[in-house]
Amino acid sequence: MAVQVKNPSSTDQPSIAMSSDLPQVVTNAQKILKEMASQFPKSVTGLERQMMISDIMTRTDETTKMKLLALVNYFLARMFTIYASDIDMGGYGSQGYIWYRVYGQKKSDPSLGKYSPDEINILIQSIIGERQRTFLFENRNLDFSHMLYSENSEFRRFRADAYFDLDQLALNMRAINNTLRPYKGLELHTNVTKALSLAHTKEGLCLVTGITGSGKSCTLDTIIDANNHSVEGHAVIIASPIEYVHKSDKCIIRHREVGRDVLSFRDGTVQALRQDPDIIMVGELRDADTILAALEVTDSGHKVFSTLHTASAVESIDRIIGETPPLEQERVRNRLGETLKCVISQKLVPSLDGKRVLAKEIMLGTPSVYAAIKNNNISEIYQMIAEGNELGMVTMEQDLKRLYLQKKISLENAMNYANNKRRLQQLLQLQQTDSPTIHKGVAG
Repeated sequence: MAVQVKNPSSTDQPSIAMSSDLPQVVTNAQKILKEMASQFPKSVTGLERQMMISDIMTRTDETTKMKLLALVNYFLARMFTIYASDIDMGGYGSQGYIWYRVYGQKKSDPSLGKYSPDEINILIQSIIGERQRTFLFENRNLDFSHMLYSENSEFRRFRADAYFDLDQLALNMRAINNTLRPYKGLELHTNVTKALSLAHTKEGLCLVTGITGSGKSCTLDTIIDANNHSVEGHAVIIASPIEYVHKSDKCIIRHREVGRDVLSFRDGTVQALRQDPDIIMVGELRDADTILAALEVTDSGHKVFSTLHTASAVESIDRIIGETPPLEQERVRNRLGETLKCVISQKLVPSLDGKRVLAKEIMLGTPSVYAAIKNNNISEIYQMIAEGNELGMVTMEQDLKRLYLQKKISLENAMNYANNKRRLQQLLQLQQTDSPTIHKGVAG
């Protein structure tokens, strides 16, 4: 839902933060929330209560809705002054407070006041439309995007997820950067760049994986941006929701948001075949239908990028095969063994300067990796990655060791974020006895 917010000055900060009457904006919205919350009888609970709130919101005038939106915008504006990546509110877990994640740490902010469950229920429902509320009630979850505009057409985008927490609505919103990380900042080997670039490789599946909040979408958008500025083509982005909005340069880039522009990841992937694409970015391989559709598109000679919630390259391969029906798994294994070009598994590790730094594991689709996938010897791939540094591959443990030796992260965090702690210990012990060998094994 887009919101027009007045901004008397030219700035890239959300305009609500620049207003001189912030206290009045907050006071007005809080008063409205209290008045609206007092209308609901205590005898009505659960989903019925949420539907009652929805009915009230449908009849609420636009002026009142804008005042409520101003309060949400005020909360969001604070994110950019405290360098927060996420904001959380609502549900039993929040205990009535607004929470922020700053450099990986999530804390409540009592200075913003304490709100009753109904007040937050109203506030959350005020920023989504009637059809979105119906979807939320039916599915108990809603992914959507939110935008703040200033008078000079600058905007901030947020990825939002509304859900239920003990019958109350809760909301997480993540700020999407207006600028992307420079591609060079990913520090990728030339062979990896070739695998990711449409100029060098016209087809194949490339994955960026990691847990929630590990920066997968940011990395993927950086890769799409690099292609956009280097090779002529057509890229179709299918995401839920759309995060970074690319401006077409050498590529024409289409943005299709699941639930708004297309019904599902699978539908968007299949439909893309009829849209003359060179690159298809599927936001997430979240189910068997999407995985099979992505492999089909890759087989047809297109370059496909996607993400998985996995911590390593080996786990990513296991997940793709394991998510598909048993009768399809042999075929999927063979197709992966022919089309998988690159897997980047990443983590954001707390750094010694109080921020976070990117650690990554990289697997390339070499002949030996392809053979291991086809022959169901996936457990052998980790060692192939460990021995493939000259080709551009690196294990998570090797990259954590690099960051530790460069004095970017602590030993404690290196161990905490390792997938294989024993292997990292061995690498660090080897460092003490044979430093040149170790440095050869670290991705630069």
